[in-house]
Amino acid sequence: MENQHHLGVGSGNCMPNHLLEDNSNRHPQRVSRFSIQRLDTSEMMAANMPRRRASVNHGQQSNNGNSGNSRSEFVASSYITVDDINLSQPVRPSASGRSASLREHAKGVGLLPAVLDQNRYGHALKAHLRDSIRTNRTLQHHLSRETLPSLDNYQGNSVAARATLDELHLGADQGIQRGGNSGQVPVVGGLKFGWIQGVLIRCLLNIWGVMLFLRLSWVVAEAGIGQAILIVLLATAVTSLTALSMSAISTNGQIKGGGTYYMISRSLGPEFGAAIGIIFALANAVAVSLHTVGFCEALNDMLEELGVQIVDGDLNDIRIVGSVTLVVLAMIVGIGMEWEAKAQLLFMGILVVALANFIFGSFLGPSDIDKLSKGFVGYNFELLTSNFYSDYRVFDGFQQNFFSVFSIFFPAATGILAGANISGDLKDPSSAIPKGTLLAIAVTSFSYIIFAIIAGATVLRDATGIPTNYNDTAATISDYIEICSEQDCEWGLHNSFQVMTLVSAFGPLNYAGCFAATLSSALACFVSAPKVFQALCQDRLFPHLQYFAKGYGKSQEPLRAYILTFIIALACVLIAQLNIIAPLITNCYLASYALVNFSTFHIDLIQPVGWRPTFRYYNKWLSLLGCGLSVSAMFLCSWPTALVTSTVVMTLFLIVKYRKPDVNWGSSGQAQVYKTALITVQQLSNIEEHVKTYTPQILVMTGLPNMRPSLVDFAYLLCKNNSLMVCGDILKERQSHKQRSQRIKKSSHWLRAHKTKAFYSLMDNLSFPSGVGALLQATGVGKMKPNILLVGYQSEWRTHKNSEIDDYCAAINTALEMHVAVAVLRVQEGLDYTGIIGDFDMEDFSSAKQKTEGIDNPQYINTLEGSIASSAPPFTITGSANSSLSEFTLDETQGGKIRRNKIQLSPMDSNMTNITSVSTAEHRQMKKSRVMFKDPQGNDLPAEVQNSICRFRMKQKRGTIDVWWLYDDGGLSMLLPHILTTRSNWANSKLRVFCLADANEEQRSKQESMRLLLGKFRIPVSDVVVIPDMTYPPSAQTKTWFDALTKDFVRKDDDPGNLDSSVPVIKESELMAQKPKTFNFMRLRELLLQNSTNANLIVMTLPISRKGTVSGPLYMSWLETLTANMPPFLLVRGNQASVLTFYS
Repeated sequence: MENQHHLGVGSGNCMPNHLLEDNSNRHPQRVSRFSIQRLDTSEMMAANMPRRRASVNHGQQSNNGNSGNSRSEFVASSYITVDDINLSQPVRPSASGRSASLREHAKGVGLLPAVLDQNRYGHALKAHLRDSIRTNRTLQHHLSRETLPSLDNYQGNSVAARATLDELHLGADQGIQRGGNSGQVPVVGGLKFGWIQGVLIRCLLNIWGVMLFLRLSWVVAEAGIGQAILIVLLATAVTSLTALSMSAISTNGQIKGGGTYYMISRSLGPEFGAAIGIIFALANAVAVSLHTVGFCEALNDMLEELGVQIVDGDLNDIRIVGSVTLVVLAMIVGIGMEWEAKAQLLFMGILVVALANFIFGSFLGPSDIDKLSKGFVGYNFELLTSNFYSDYRVFDGFQQNFFSVFSIFFPAATGILAGANISGDLKDPSSAIPKGTLLAIAVTSFSYIIFAIIAGATVLRDATGIPTNYNDTAATISDYIEICSEQDCEWGLHNSFQVMTLVSAFGPLNYAGCFAATLSSALACFVSAPKVFQALCQDRLFPHLQYFAKGYGKSQEPLRAYILTFIIALACVLIAQLNIIAPLITNCYLASYALVNFSTFHIDLIQPVGWRPTFRYYNKWLSLLGCGLSVSAMFLCSWPTALVTSTVVMTLFLIVKYRKPDVNWGSSGQAQVYKTALITVQQLSNIEEHVKTYTPQILVMTGLPNMRPSLVDFAYLLCKNNSLMVCGDILKERQSHKQRSQRIKKSSHWLRAHKTKAFYSLMDNLSFPSGVGALLQATGVGKMKPNILLVGYQSEWRTHKNSEIDDYCAAINTALEMHVAVAVLRVQEGLDYTGIIGDFDMEDFSSAKQKTEGIDNPQYINTLEGSIASSAPPFTITGSANSSLSEFTLDETQGGKIRRNKIQLSPMDSNMTNITSVSTAEHRQMKKSRVMFKDPQGNDLPAEVQNSICRFRMKQKRGTIDVWWLYDDGGLSMLLPHILTTRSNWANSKLRVFCLADANEEQRSKQESMRLLLGKFRIPVSDVVVIPDMTYPPSAQTKTWFDALTKDFVRKDDDPGNLDSSVPVIKESELMAQKPKTFNFMRLRELLLQNSTNANLIVMTLPISRKGTVSGPLYMSWLETLTANMPPFLLVRGNQASVLTFYS
């Protein structure tokens, strides 16, 4: 009886082969099919293995009457290693009589020979095998090539550990090292900060800066308590809305170094990001000088009280002290972020004590008559009422108003970006930036309002500082105000910037707080500006700035950018006037805030799938409001400065836009382009086609576009800035995904480098006609689909197999069957430059050398001559000419440096020379166009070859485009040449139209009717030529020429060679049946030679024949008859639908 089971693991699944391969070091010996010899039951049951379900596949039992020969073969369907079985157990005796172990039986072959008596030991063997195949493998071994979801797989700049689709589906080994970190960008080490020290403290120190100690009291004096609170609230509104927008952006993914620049550039794109990055870095560099000058002012006031001065106690002292202070600050930040962070903690402690000292002092009131004489009277309701309203005065030569005061105060609120600017030094920027920034805004805004109320409620606007004027204890606030109405006062809110020191319980401590606030803010800006500028330079958006991208040390400190910041700050410190410096940076900060808000509004409006911020407390309309407030504040503060800032931003924007940096950051601009395109295409699909809106949408069969640049250029002349152009490529062989991707990427890059706005579409594993049909059906979407098929002429058809000729003709027929117009372009030098010009190198495209030397900078190793050698035999015939034709020679020798297919007639000699020679002006034009091609070795091609390749990019000589409008195809034969004349390089070519007429028809009336028709079409033409003798038979010389052309293909109908399907054949019966048409084409050739040999381009209606009535070789003979040795020749056949109309 035959018993069959299956040996498996778990639920019967086979263990994959690669799991065993992964463990080959541990288990070098493996078996898949094996026989197990007869084992003793007790020996098998003694195997010390864990139990697990298994099944066994028993072979057919053979019983010959001898029980000793009874054996059954077991087949295992999964791998089992030798070490997985108890190898110490003895098995049947060896030839020497001793018991041999399983290891000895398996030695050398890696298989376990075994024979088992199914009847005696079947159950014991099952148990042994069940126990032996259980192994302790990790989960990864059971996952095969699959990987579990992991953070490492989604790092933007790392090689993901997950298997590729080819590895999973096809089993292809891509050679990628799994489980390593070789592909990952090394993580920069160094000190990382949490949200308190990295964001909250920095923002507090930057906001509680120079304006709090030196200008808040002056703001209250000018605007009054009410408007001062309004100024604070307006600044808070702008900064709060900006912080909400910034929080949304910062929680929509990982934030790297660069702060505001990084967020704007990754949200709105590199253009706006680069512009605002420069502006913001400059603003921070100037802010260093702002806070440094504030420190120097406070120091000067303290020295003045002590009666000490360095030079003049004024601007020069500020310049000297400021310069020394900048050097010290530069040394601190140059040492590293760790020392800077320690200094910030020290400054924070001093600042908090100083602010508490101010509040405590306001409650204590004036301690002596000296403080009272300087304007500090303590809390007084009458004073509060008096100071509540504004009192704008002339200050520093300018009449102040609400917005001028706002522009001076606003830099106090700009510290909200202090934490975001060092985003690269934060542990978790996405969490730290929202929490720290919003809390800092809330705390500082509340404190500014409280300090404004305290200053307005305790200090007079004007005071003399003379104690004797304030001895009257019964005097009121009105009396104190009257004192200064009669004389100049040097103290009070209007006149002294040291009001906080006056109010403080211990004055010197306030100076310490002012020093801490100004120096900490200067330090924060000194760190922020280089960090932002370094991130900008690393992205290489501007030329010649990479020098400042270099970092030093484990934290990649931007020492070079520190030096640049120091130079800018030093130049501004020499101005030495706080009220002049402050408005300069206000507009820069407001421009940054406007773009941060606009970024959030724009990306939330577009709603791309990747927009998933974890911060939910934002609204796109609030972001738009914040943007509007920022822009309005820019112009209200100082419209000249706002205009300059806007001009600089737009200039930088246009520079980056023009340079087109090769970056892809997934900005909202990209999402908007896609969304707009989708909506537009959908709208277009709902619009009925109209003849007035017809545009030629061309599918041009280029193969690799870089190998047929002339064909690409000609198609682009018809489509440029007007319609769809698709470069089609068909391959007979199946391409892998990698091969397809590389080919598509290379072609797309070449089109971009060639400044050709076209698409590239690839079809593989298809014949040429099937591929053309597939491309015509599958290319495009909605109404954006090709309506013209443009192919190059198959100039070497006489050396091709019959199947290749038939495929070419079948492709044309396929397009016509689909009601798609067809155009065939021929130039005598050929369109395929494979082997003549080097291939396109994408690395050279992105390099600076590529940009300076031209479009193609190829690197190849094959030789030019070897790559274009051809086995085609030379074909030459001669004959005498009649009265209308000169003696001619057909010479079609292939080889040399460029393929030629040329007929030489004595009247055309000079013209052919003009075609192939290169003038100095043309050579300059080629260089100007930056389209200099090179051979496969990287050398410049000869000038005549360059001219041939670039013939459709260069300005054409003065001449004509001859349009042979033979048949009415809907007007496409006239529309395409008219479009050519609208291009600048074809402007000197005038249209000349040829039409047919019967011999007995009046030529003048035909000519006038054609002119009238073209006039209604609004197509200007230079001349209309009527051909009356089309029906004349061709000359004997032309017949001889055609016979020589087809002599290798014409066969008798019963010729045995007709059975060979690979040989092109024209049967005599077919030739006789098509004799009238053949004569027509011969006659057309004679007319072309008479009239159009000097034209810049010939356009003729493409002849078509009824399907199945004309063989491929005969059809190609007709086309050869028309186009051989002519100027560039375009054969066009519309789809018989009108593309021209009379009506407006």
